[in-house]
Amino acid sequence: MTEEETSKQRRARFEALVHAAAEPLRKFLLRRTDADTAEDVLAETLLVLWRRVDDVPLLASGRLIDPDDVLPWCYGVARGCLANAQRALRRRARLTERLARVPQLVPANSIDHSDLYAALSMLRALDREVVLLWAWEELAPRQIAQVTGLSPNAVSIRLYRAKKKLATQLRRKSDGVGGHETSEERSVR
Repeated sequence: MTEEETSKQRRARFEALVHAAAEPLRKFLLRRTDADTAEDVLAETLLVLWRRVDDVPLLASGRLIDPDDVLPWCYGVARGCLANAQRALRRRARLTERLARVPQLVPANSIDHSDLYAALSMLRALDREVVLLWAWEELAPRQIAQVTGLSPNAVSIRLYRAKKKLATQLRRKSDGVGGHETSEERSVR
């Protein structure tokens, strides 16, 4: 038997299984959870059934499926998928509660960093990434090179130029000067 024939038989068995089990599984899940979760869990259950279609008892190609033969096994799979979904929901709820109890770390007299963020946004994406890895993650140019795939020398050059651009942008903001620096003059013709 060729691989294509095997794949077709496997697909036919799965389609027959879905035809026999999908609606009973949906009802089974709706009796145990809300409609949205039931649909998500049904999708996950069908994915598991597809992966394990060869493990489904009494499921043979070429004959009609008796739901009484396959449903208990499918219910067991759905029950496991529902338990996983409920555990995930409980973990998310606990995390949300913990995050809600975390005190605000921003002091009342915090500094406005909008100028810094505006200056960072004016850098090219790779230059901004290099600066952020250096400033926030406290990585050395050698380590930044590993992250970005650049050479350590290229990182050092990009970092130097980006810091220079940032300093110029921030100086302009603090001086209230926009556009070109005052030392740059236009030629008048």
